[in-house]
Amino acid sequence: MPELHTIELTVNGQAQRRAVEPRQHLADFLRGALGLKGSHLGCEHGVCGACTVEVDGRIVRGCLTLAVQADGRQVRTIEGVSADGDVRDLQEAFVRHNALQCGFCTPGMVMAAKELLQHKPDASREEVREWMSGNYCRCTGYHAIVDAVCETLAARRSRPGASS
Repeated sequence: MPELHTIELTVNGQAQRRAVEPRQHLADFLRGALGLKGSHLGCEHGVCGACTVEVDGRIVRGCLTLAVQADGRQVRTIEGVSADGDVRDLQEAFVRHNALQCGFCTPGMVMAAKELLQHKPDASREEVREWMSGNYCRCTGYHAIVDAVCETLAARRSRPGASS
């Protein structure tokens, strides 16, 4: 049996201290040890984006990031950003545009779109499509997803006090 390592991290605002195997992936840790099932495991090769989570404010692939790499860090999952209301407008746009047909890719898509909204609020439709292309969706063909993200960008830009 492999030696366990104790990690301390904050997940969705809650301090966690757990013993993990050195090779356990962050996605497996979040799903297994913490019961946070929103980050899905698709390809387990970092290609599909279904396991996307945020570590210290930047998105990462949970299937490529080891749990021990999250030691001392802030981790946010779809459950955390949803509970905080950070993506409520984006989630509502996804519903309006039917951008979540089967729902498997949706948590990773929302996490990726959240980062785009934060770091590139002036993104063009082409830039949105390019940004979101790192997450696979087999149902929507991306058109509805891009529509939802673009609508959210436009709405946020038109808010009073929004910086352009």
